Amino acid sequence: MAIGRSSGGVLLLAGGFVAACGVAWAVSPAPEPAVSRTTQDAELQWGPCPEFMPKGCEIAVLHGDPAKPNADVFFRVPGKAVIPSHWHTSAERMVLVAGEMQVTYAGQKPSTLRRGTYAYGPAKAVHNATCSSPSACVLFIAFEGPVDAHPAGGGTK
Repeated sequence: MAIGRSSGGVLLLAGGFVAACGVAWAVSPAPEPAVSRTTQDAELQWGPCPEFMPKGCEIAVLHGDPAKPNADVFFRVPGKAVIPSHWHTSAERMVLVAGEMQVTYAGQKPSTLRRGTYAYGPAKAVHNATCSSPSACVLFIAFEGPVDAHPAGGGTK
């Protein structure tokens, strides 16, 4: 490997280093595939929410493993459904995809989420919500940690 300086003082590397980098790039794993989903995609696997959530509540995993950090999900509740007070171990980043939702975090004023609205929920912050529209509300949620939901006060519905 040759190391030297150009007339402008820039360090020059040649030979073995460049070849070694080329080998490293050639054996690195293939990148994971890109993902694009809508709430209507037939391949989505909708599953039930925790028991304390309202009847008809469903979750679909969009990307990642819900038992590990950085999973993305769609969260869907029927129109007019009331989501009881609960909290998550993880912070959550959300965008309302369908419907209109009122969300209230303990100690804060209620927020109205409309289609396209971004919201952030801190880890362990107690909150509740109501799907105020007659049609279903769907949230895209990106969890920083594993996906979970705990009823506030530890009770069930």
